[in-house]
Amino acid sequence: MNATVLQVGVLLFTLGLGMVVLRGQLLAMLLGIELMVGAVNVILTYHANLFGDPKALAAVVLIICVAAAEAVLGLCLILKLHHGGIPAETESLAELRD
Repeated sequence: MNATVLQVGVLLFTLGLGMVVLRGQLLAMLLGIELMVGAVNVILTYHANLFGDPKALAAVVLIICVAAAEAVLGLCLILKLHHGGIPAETESLAELRD
């Protein structure tokens, strides 16, 4: 069971990292970051359960809350770009605008 959970966590993290590195769209990058955070939560939850550490489970809940706020903020920024007529791709955001 230990190896399976770690393999799933590493696989999810690798898929998320691949989405962040290889994709140029902001939504795909945001989903990749969320996938990486989820992978870390899976591994942290397993180890917290394995060692009986309630502080680690509290950290998982905190990480989930922060990830939800990050997703909301990221989606709001992407929608703001879309309504402004700017494509939500990294090439179009290469330089800052006034």
